Amino acid sequence: MNPPPWTAQVKWSADGLVPAIAQDARSGRVLMLAWMNAESLAASLAEGRAVYWSRSRGRLWRKGEESGHIQRLQEVRLDCDGDALLLQVEQVAGIACHTGRESCFFSPLQGDRFVAVDPVLKAASEIYEQAGSAKPGSGVE
Repeated sequence: MNPPPWTAQVKWSADGLVPAIAQDARSGRVLMLAWMNAESLAASLAEGRAVYWSRSRGRLWRKGEESGHIQRLQEVRLDCDGDALLLQVEQVAGIACHTGRESCFFSPLQGDRFVAVDPVLKAASEIYEQAGSAKPGSGVE
């Protein structure tokens, strides 16, 4: 079977990866950054939900597989250089970050340091207790 034509349009890294930015399709807020390979992008398109490549686990990672906070895929865009993807998503339950926040980008630079300013919507311990698994130590769900 031949790969889909879009695979040739993406400038994959030497490791076969491309950064993927997840953005809330309604609000426009940037939710997170993850990595995709051709298999995870194809799975995302087929399943209608964000599927990333977990570098720490060395396998596909379906966003929300442990937390329940899946990302329903609305649209995928390729940037002008072909080396980054933008995923427009509907973030289920409004939590994208493993810390229990809406976005992983919750710490703006204030003076000489980054400060966490966004509220924790749900404690990570509660999220992963409900899911019946401990949060992996990688820092990435």
